[in-house]
Amino acid sequence: MSRFNTRTAKPVGTSPVAATGQTAATHEGGTGYVRDARSELFLLAVANFVGQDTFYENGGDRDDRYTQLVRKLAVEDPEWTAGLLKWLRADGNMRTASLVGAAEFTRARLDAALPGVSRQVVESVLQRPDEPGELLAYWTGRYGRSLPKPVKRGVSDAVQRLYDSRALLKYDTASKGYRFGDVLELVHAAPHPDKPWQGDLFKHAIDRRHGRDTEIPARLGPVRAHALLNGIPVQERRAAMLGQGTPQQNGLFRTAHLTWEGLAGWLQGPMDAQAWEAVIPSMGYMSLVRNLRNFDQAGVSDAVAEQVAAKLADPAEVARSRQLPMRFYSAFNAAPSLRWGWALEKALTACLANIPVLPGRTLVLVDTSSSMQAGFSKDGTLMRWDAAALFGIALGQRCRTADVVSFSSARYYRKDKPGAKVKAFPLAAGESLLSGVKRWKDGGWFLGGGTDTAAALRATFKGHDRVVVVTDEQAGADPVEVTRSIPEAVPMYTWNLAGYAAGHAPSGGRNRHAFGGLTDAAFRMVPLLEAGARAAWPWLHSA
Repeated sequence: MSRFNTRTAKPVGTSPVAATGQTAATHEGGTGYVRDARSELFLLAVANFVGQDTFYENGGDRDDRYTQLVRKLAVEDPEWTAGLLKWLRADGNMRTASLVGAAEFTRARLDAALPGVSRQVVESVLQRPDEPGELLAYWTGRYGRSLPKPVKRGVSDAVQRLYDSRALLKYDTASKGYRFGDVLELVHAAPHPDKPWQGDLFKHAIDRRHGRDTEIPARLGPVRAHALLNGIPVQERRAAMLGQGTPQQNGLFRTAHLTWEGLAGWLQGPMDAQAWEAVIPSMGYMSLVRNLRNFDQAGVSDAVAEQVAAKLADPAEVARSRQLPMRFYSAFNAAPSLRWGWALEKALTACLANIPVLPGRTLVLVDTSSSMQAGFSKDGTLMRWDAAALFGIALGQRCRTADVVSFSSARYYRKDKPGAKVKAFPLAAGESLLSGVKRWKDGGWFLGGGTDTAAALRATFKGHDRVVVVTDEQAGADPVEVTRSIPEAVPMYTWNLAGYAAGHAPSGGRNRHAFGGLTDAAFRMVPLLEAGARAAWPWLHSA
């Protein structure tokens, strides 16, 4: 009788985030597992808002760990690190971390006298017109005004791609230390040969940086229109905005492509409903999401609101915007009216489209210990457990059968009672994800206290087919390790939301896997791993 070569036999799936085999204590004193440098950098990069403190790690120490990992791998594994940084800025949508990473990558390669790659890495992370100035400000603030060739050439390549009249009007402002003209002069950028107007643009950017009152070239139509708009008397500007001014004024307003920020300054008056309704048709997706509260407070009409909602809910617009899921949840919390709820729900659904329908029974554990109360956004409106709850409920809704449970530590409530504090969250059939997260937040599913992950697993695991733990991985001490609290044959997927150095379980194979990031992309790996496949880094194809 065959014991191994059966119809259901399959290889063990492997994932890229891998442990080294060494152990180290977590910040809460539990058994932690050290990951290899690539895995540690990936999990840190996708969770690192540069300069921001976390519960266990101050911003400076965290940033130092990030830069040291980038510098190490820039020398030891440049191809992998270049792929990470490009993906981090694009699909990962982590702007500052990718810029810092590109600068440190370049510095490390220069220090090691290694040629190549750096120019391409610098160019790849610069995706918005204000970012060349951001990267130069970081570099000169850390390494001085002397710019090496890879930085100059990478920034120059990006400038040719990014700088146009709209970019100049939106981003070249007096609030910036490095204006467009400064960037152009520092990197000696030449206009792109296929953009004949770009030479005029570059010259004008330098002239305006130095305060030279020169005529704006005719090929820079939006810039000329913007300058002429500023010559309209303030008392006539609202009429021009509404198309009630002279034909010349009306034409200028259409050509100038004013952003909503530019319009607010130009009017020198309130952004009332008329002002918002005039500029909404030209606003980008991100600006619309961020201004829903302002639209409500100004009293924007329902007809215009319907147009906004239709754009927010369009899956193609969602994909192009590359917004993180938490942005829609933040907008839902901020907007005072209910007219945006369904559109934001559809946008969030589109944003989380990669979450698969998992067969069988799934246990989803959501860490709501005190460390998860740490700020998740720079403005402090979202906590780390907000993200954990959103992803946990979203996954639960997509599973065939799921038990979603909030957990922390019973020791927080009774010193003489070890073990976990757990509270099951009943999923409601047909409930929207945003409503579910709001019910979680309002219904007391944040528990506080320590992180007794191992005890929570023992208390809640009832023969499930898989376990998903959404956590910062800083498990407390327990007689039984986290990884041994459920049978070895049961897959356990850890969704890491903090990027600390030590994880609560080994990862990479043998049914123990760790993911990271703020998007749903990693969930695509679950069916692959359960089919025995080798899952790859998100910027590489799965083998």
